[in-house]
Amino acid sequence: MMWKEKYKIGIPLVDQQHKELFDRVEEFIKALRKPGDWTEKLPEVKKTLAFMQKYVVDHFAAEEAYQKKIGYPDLPAHHEIHKNFTDYVMRCAHDFEQEGYPEPEVQKFAGTLLAWLINHVVATDLKMSKYVKKEGAL
Repeated sequence: MMWKEKYKIGIPLVDQQHKELFDRVEEFIKALRKPGDWTEKLPEVKKTLAFMQKYVVDHFAAEEAYQKKIGYPDLPAHHEIHKNFTDYVMRCAHDFEQEGYPEPEVQKFAGTLLAWLINHVVATDLKMSKYVKKEGAL
């Protein structure tokens, strides 16, 4: 299981959304690692890409709305991080569709997705958690 309790930042809605993201990424990686022909894996690849295109937008919007509500001072920088990652997900999804979902690029995307998610939650979102606890903004 990729989700770990230590990834919780103490903001219930955000923690729930993060757990769902981790669960989906875990399913995606398992599907990619499963033995079999690449064409058999394509439905899961397409499903995950569709989910990610919608979910990163929804999750980031919810997280940023929360940050705005609590007066989080790093909101502009956090928004820029979210925007860059959303652009990356959208660009990959578009490119994969145009190029026929090349396996090496999709595998690289899966690794990048997992690494980004862990790093973002553990580093960037943890700063928000510390702010919330310090300011009593929860």
